[in-house]
Amino acid sequence: MRKRYLSQFVKEDLHKKMVFIGGPRQVGKTTLAKSIAAEYDKNVYLNWDNPKHKLRITGQEWPPDTQCLIFDEIHKYAQWKNLVKGIWDTRLENEKILVTGSSRLDVYRRSGDSLMGRYHYHTLHPFSLREYNNLFPKTVMPALRHTLEFTQKGHGLSDLFKFGGFPEPLFEGSERTMLRWQNERFERIFREDIRDTENIKLLSQIELLGALLPKRVAAPLSLSSLSEDIQASPKTIINWMEILFRNYYCFKVMPYHSRLERALKKEAKYYLWDWSEIEEKGPRFENMIAAHLLKLCDFYHDTFGIRTRLWYLRDREKREVDFLATWDGTPWFMAECKLKKTKSKALRYYGKRLNVQQKFLVVFDENDHFIDRKTGIHIIPANRFLMGLT
Repeated sequence: MRKRYLSQFVKEDLHKKMVFIGGPRQVGKTTLAKSIAAEYDKNVYLNWDNPKHKLRITGQEWPPDTQCLIFDEIHKYAQWKNLVKGIWDTRLENEKILVTGSSRLDVYRRSGDSLMGRYHYHTLHPFSLREYNNLFPKTVMPALRHTLEFTQKGHGLSDLFKFGGFPEPLFEGSERTMLRWQNERFERIFREDIRDTENIKLLSQIELLGALLPKRVAAPLSLSSLSEDIQASPKTIINWMEILFRNYYCFKVMPYHSRLERALKKEAKYYLWDWSEIEEKGPRFENMIAAHLLKLCDFYHDTFGIRTRLWYLRDREKREVDFLATWDGTPWFMAECKLKKTKSKALRYYGKRLNVQQKFLVVFDENDHFIDRKTGIHIIPANRFLMGLT
């Protein structure tokens, strides 16, 4: 069993509140929760998908000396929040509670929430290059907008690029396993998760939308094109994209417009949690970098409370930079992704406009590594850049 990057932080949070672990299906949430619960002599695992467990959950039937409770996929129960609130408020002393789910858990913390103040939330991401190399985040609070450090190369970038960051296909290292796993995961997301948690009648059309997305990542979403292909209105497409977002099939990156007069303000870019589904190398590479950067931002936000967020830059003159990370609303660093070294006028332009000192051109080729003294742009191979993240 591989140690996960959130293990220590979840253990610490369990001593204070409930811990919710959200994230895409088959990313390892249940395995992580069980490994933590195993450190307690008296632990109970209950999964809402199991009919017998379902009765035990609603009847609150578990031994009185239970030290750690795991509720898995309980979000599929319509009244799950009130149930969990009651269990927490009437728990015995020192009883720990872990809640895991592949959808919805993170949505409820953004609005009126009866569980507010009773839990900490963590998003478990797929394996990054750093985690794949068994390097884990420091537990101390990071310095304000600290300078990223890239002191070492990581191994296994080619495997991560090909098989994605989900444990089963990554560690099997088999294309046959990957393709079968992709098919099974797709079916479970669309025919079980979305069916069980969303009020959707046209499920086949959402499946079609999901099947079309791998060819549309790394660019602002074209509503008109998708509307024609799926035969649904642009408003409906946006609603369905939110469903895929809530169920961890894809994630979105919004355009940054603060202090940029002619910047775009609405067109989101969408990326897949499993970048191995993308056939073209360029978009897959950008998606892989996006997933690593989102993992970094979510980690700082969930574990330290720092308002880190991922954006992209594009204005009406079509000057574009793939990613901008902000720290408490202030630009932190920028990154452009290319398979091979090239010049980036946009990095230089936005660096001056936003006063960003850390500007990276991330390339797949591991032989390109230097700083352009004229522009201040750091050309860096992905196997070194990704090791400086989480």
